[in-house]
Amino acid sequence: MFAKLTSVRSAFAVLGFAGAMLCGLAAPVAASAQIPYLQMNSAEPKYAAIVIDANSGEMLYDKRADSPRYPASVTKIMTLYLTFEALSEGRLKLTDRVAISSHAAAQAPTKLGLSVGDSVSVDEAIRAMTVKSANDIAVAMAERLGGSESRFAALMTLRGQELGMRNSRFVNASGLPDSRQISTARDLAILSRATMRDFPQYYSYFSIKGFEFRGRYIPGHNRLLTNMQGFDGLKTGYTNASGYNLAGSAVRDGRRLIAVVLGGSSTAWRDNNMEDLLTTGFDVLKRRSHGERTTIAANLYEDEPTGPIMRPSTEEGDGDQAGLKIVLTDNPKPPPPLKVSPTLRAAQAPIVKPAPKKAKGEWGVQVGAFKSKSLANEQLMLVRSRFAKFVTDAEGAVEGAASTTFRAQFQGLTAEAAQSACRAISAKRQPCMVLAPR
Repeated sequence: MFAKLTSVRSAFAVLGFAGAMLCGLAAPVAASAQIPYLQMNSAEPKYAAIVIDANSGEMLYDKRADSPRYPASVTKIMTLYLTFEALSEGRLKLTDRVAISSHAAAQAPTKLGLSVGDSVSVDEAIRAMTVKSANDIAVAMAERLGGSESRFAALMTLRGQELGMRNSRFVNASGLPDSRQISTARDLAILSRATMRDFPQYYSYFSIKGFEFRGRYIPGHNRLLTNMQGFDGLKTGYTNASGYNLAGSAVRDGRRLIAVVLGGSSTAWRDNNMEDLLTTGFDVLKRRSHGERTTIAANLYEDEPTGPIMRPSTEEGDGDQAGLKIVLTDNPKPPPPLKVSPTLRAAQAPIVKPAPKKAKGEWGVQVGAFKSKSLANEQLMLVRSRFAKFVTDAEGAVEGAASTTFRAQFQGLTAEAAQSACRAISAKRQPCMVLAPR
């Protein structure tokens, strides 16, 4: 599990000191002309996709997986992640009430449309976000947990970075249009995997097809929950700028895949593409288990969406914001890294137990040092998947102190094995340092 805040109040107290660095995220926009537009290559389609193995994290397919895109209401997975985190830590209960402020009530559709001063239970709020994609409830939950939506959005970005979402920035909790709010197919797959990995007790909320609320039945937008075998989540999204988005997951024969589709031209095209990716992915896994070497790309006929976005008769959780547009450029620039106060990161670091005893040899290798335990664990998984033959017999562990750095290490190697591993890892421009016996 990654490092978690023990108190949202204390974390946002520290955020006050980091306000100068985060003001670009938290500051309100006075007019649409002041929004720094996302720059996308004029020759690049909106469509992007990725498929990963939920168990190993192995990427099985990608199409522009690291290109910046608008996440739309898929954003709410992060809002829900932080909600589940608060529940698991006891800072929130399913029976607690979430009040509707004037700011929450003023959000664009889709929403529950509750009046200022009204409230819903946390359980109802989660259902409203997963099923209805209610923007007013997402904002109300952000205010409940963070004090304000802008502070909560800063925490969303920070948590995303700790999970390994290196190309994502959040400025609101709902996914309503704002060109500063960007992500990638890879980052959203990382978030989806982290959600089901870290909070499996709450994952079933994503498979709810509809729910009763105050005497009326509210149906969901995710048609694949009904139409595809084994499909059980996660979240749809749509804005005119983003196209039709979907983060999805399915299980077959004991294997789970996660796929993200961004920039579809219609709900039907998006859903068909998601089903094709997952179905082909399961077929590839089955054939690999029989010794065949194949890939999703080699078995998938790719018919990318063309033409204008087909706008729906009802929104899928996101309204459209007047004046928002995408500026096209032949020289796209990636978003700069977000600077976060070291004090804030230090406030989140848990006490880490010493790494378990070494297995065979007395030598080891260190493959990175990080400010959070979650990033160190991600690096261990990455190195183990890419350099398996060098670290198969080693024991991965994270060593660290509560106030500074978490070190990703493989222990229990012989001197020769440690040196060979570092040569191979360093050759691929990955950090590596041989650790002699203590």
